[in-house]
Amino acid sequence: MHKIKFFATLTACLGLIQSANACTGITLKSTDGATVVARTMDWSRTENNSMYVIVPRGYNHQSLLPDGTMNGLEFVSLYGYAGLAAAEPEFIIDGTNEAGLSAALFYFPEYGKYQPYNEDNKDISLADFQVVSWILSRFSTIDQVKQAINNVRIINVDSSAGTVHWRITEPNGRQVVLEIVNGVPNFYENEIGVLTNAPGFPWQMTNLNNYVNLHPGGAGPTKFGPINLRSFGSGSGFLGLPGDFTPVSRFVRAAFLKTYSLEQDTGPATVDQAFHILNNFDVPLGVQFAVGGAPNNMPSATQWTVATDLKNMTIYYHTMYNRTIRSLDMKSIDFATVPFQYHSLDTAKRQTIMPVTID
Repeated sequence: MHKIKFFATLTACLGLIQSANACTGITLKSTDGATVVARTMDWSRTENNSMYVIVPRGYNHQSLLPDGTMNGLEFVSLYGYAGLAAAEPEFIIDGTNEAGLSAALFYFPEYGKYQPYNEDNKDISLADFQVVSWILSRFSTIDQVKQAINNVRIINVDSSAGTVHWRITEPNGRQVVLEIVNGVPNFYENEIGVLTNAPGFPWQMTNLNNYVNLHPGGAGPTKFGPINLRSFGSGSGFLGLPGDFTPVSRFVRAAFLKTYSLEQDTGPATVDQAFHILNNFDVPLGVQFAVGGAPNNMPSATQWTVATDLKNMTIYYHTMYNRTIRSLDMKSIDFATVPFQYHSLDTAKRQTIMPVTID
């Protein structure tokens, strides 16, 4: 890709993300030991050029720098990987490598801060939008990432853009959140298996204590002086669960819905469950703007949703145009010989509809 075009595309991409911060991630386990990582991808201002990307072993990467050149950190893939990208195939948003390690980025405005770019350190400078590729291409465990993180300097290529944070997951279910604050990388064990955006992960976990009264099932009846109070219907134990689209409310809602949903027997069944849970976070276009302020008329602000079964090594996704779930079987890919490639998530931007046949 031409360097100037590449830089212009990234700058536009980062600018758009600053006003589209509604991504929601959950992690589920099945009774047979499968780990499923899933998330929504929300951009509200324009249609994103979304694609899936397949990267072979031995593929050479190089990071973009603030001057628009691709002269930053150079790294070669020890592991092949596949993932979903935004705008350009270099910008992997969510992916998994052949060792089963998963990595994904989420917008993290205002609360993160990288080290400033220094040209003297360009050889170890890594653009934040290429961190997922770096993780997937080089590592098979979280501990390896933690050991290597101080060998690179994660940077903004556009100083006006916000920051991101990352979710990293092993096939056994161990998951950490990586946040860079005041230039220092912090890893947090994520036992709850939820991630949204800002504020930081420790604050989000503390905030869950505000909802200690919530529980699955019904509430009451409760004696109230001379009368009994009864719920109007089932599910009243969740009365008070926040329903807006702020990152804080989505974190709480996702935490409770995933925690109290029934554990499924297999990875594929858990993938199906993940899509059903994330339906609660599908953002109708327009609700993030003042009346009349929506800049376009896409089908949704949630442009795609992805769920990956790390045991069975299969990536599933649907898009705002077509909610038919499609799958990518990573076990069928020979990462030693497959060429680097990328393809649009939608071959046709319309919903697949199967007519019912009446005999």
